[in-house]
Amino acid sequence: MRSIYSFFLGMFTAGETFIIWLILLLGFDLNFLNSSLLAIAIGGITFFTIKTVINYKFLKKNKLTRKEYAYIQRNLQDAKKKISRLQKAFFSVRTMGAFKQLYELTKLSKRMFGIINKDPRRFYRAERFFFYHLDSVVELSERYAMLAAQPVKNEKMYISLKETQSTLEDLSESIKKDIYHVLSADIDDLNFELDVAKHSLKKLDYKPLDDERSTKE
Repeated sequence: MRSIYSFFLGMFTAGETFIIWLILLLGFDLNFLNSSLLAIAIGGITFFTIKTVINYKFLKKNKLTRKEYAYIQRNLQDAKKKISRLQKAFFSVRTMGAFKQLYELTKLSKRMFGIINKDPRRFYRAERFFFYHLDSVVELSERYAMLAAQPVKNEKMYISLKETQSTLEDLSESIKKDIYHVLSADIDDLNFELDVAKHSLKKLDYKPLDDERSTKE
């Protein structure tokens, strides 16, 4: 979402810079160089002023400092590279079982990344995923894909593949728990709202009957 804002902000300031350049060049009779430099300066000031205000509101909304947000963004960029490695391992496997397993892990990892990218303040509830589980998933998936691609396998390789597959299944469940942990506050809020709504509906169920009886009398 922030990248979309940056794109439109860039388009807006580029248009503004061009219009100002035309006004300075034609309306104020400045030469080409001075008009260009002044228009670029005004456009640059506009761009960075608006961007600073947007960033300030974003950080305030998410209750983060600049330092915290920069730290989260660095970890997200690192996670993005790891997920790309996971996708590469996913596309290199040939067996249906391995394909399904790595597809599930890739989907779960992207899901977690999307949640934190959209709402960075949740990062601190997802540290276990970013610092432990994602690393393990990527390393094991790459090893699994490499071993599975070997044309000749001995008994030791088969045992290693089986153990890796079992560990990846455990990691898949762990990532699901990580996602649940990140969203647990939302789930609790939803359950509370559902309880309130059900209670209200129960009260409303009785009111029409009372009103109907009083009307008949």
